[in-house]
Amino acid sequence: MPAEWEPHRATWISWPHHEPDWPGKLEAIHWVYAEVVRVIAPYEPVEILCQSKSIQDQARSALVAHGVAEDRVQLHLVETDRTWLRDSAPTGVIDSSGNVTLLHWAFNGWAKYRNWQRDASVGNAIARLTGLPKLEPSRPDSGERLVLEGGGIDVNGQGIILVTEEWLLHDVQIRNPGMNRAQYETVFDYWLGSPMTIWLGEGCDGDDTHGHVDDVARFVNPDTIVLAIEEDTAEENHRRSIDNLCRLEHAAQRADIGPLNIVKIPYPRRVMMQGDVLPASYTNFFIGNGIVIVPTFNDPKDRQVLGILAELMPNHQVVGIHAVDLVLGLGSFHCLTQQEPCSRMKLS
Repeated sequence: MPAEWEPHRATWISWPHHEPDWPGKLEAIHWVYAEVVRVIAPYEPVEILCQSKSIQDQARSALVAHGVAEDRVQLHLVETDRTWLRDSAPTGVIDSSGNVTLLHWAFNGWAKYRNWQRDASVGNAIARLTGLPKLEPSRPDSGERLVLEGGGIDVNGQGIILVTEEWLLHDVQIRNPGMNRAQYETVFDYWLGSPMTIWLGEGCDGDDTHGHVDDVARFVNPDTIVLAIEEDTAEENHRRSIDNLCRLEHAAQRADIGPLNIVKIPYPRRVMMQGDVLPASYTNFFIGNGIVIVPTFNDPKDRQVLGILAELMPNHQVVGIHAVDLVLGLGSFHCLTQQEPCSRMKLS
């Protein structure tokens, strides 16, 4: 699996339509998505799944209003339950010949929701639309299809993968019952070319996925990880983030992994909605071809984080987009995007 900053052929998103994810705010979310497309499109094509003809027309109107060039986007009629393609869309990997293959993981609605059957077929739709070969990874113990979600993995493209124990090893929202740590590491090595696993502890407070790593830690180059740290000891994220820091510092001492540069970034202020904590985190950014889209939260720390990421990725334009409304749906920019890598045959 290439690192996210390696060249993309395109970025895939799905136009928002599931109103219960954003009660009372769905219309505003259309404009957030249009702004995301406006920012990405000059750097790489954007492929957009649309639930119906009316949603397709709605998306086209919003994109025109935002000045998005028509030749930079394609709108496809594909039914979905929700629009978090990071988790339901396939993962692009590079085979031994340098060509792209799509890994179509099994999907079960984060082992939480009942309406996931259409999302589980997104991999088939994208394989059909792209013409790329598709594989369905299996469990190493039983041979059954393997459940995995893109928001739970982050790789440096050189053999290291970040995941959390909360996501895969806890007894809540179980993705693959009975699978253990060693079996997951076998999966990461065989299917993603990542033989070195860093197991963090827990994800972000309020995370509906129960522990996705993209809300707590991300690679920004092969040996640099940005880690969300909560300094306020009264916040639940403080305990979680300090534990993750200790785990990363330990991993950095391993001969097969280190040295690692661990860069701390803050969490934004706590974002609440009707008494619930939302998973607001700056690490849910998306890295495109020369662009990084970072969620911002009307917080003084927004500027601090944008500056840190700009220093760490000097060859990218770092753009903040307001995400307070978006995170009501329990996800942000990394969650809603999925990159399709370029073939290395074409690069050569």
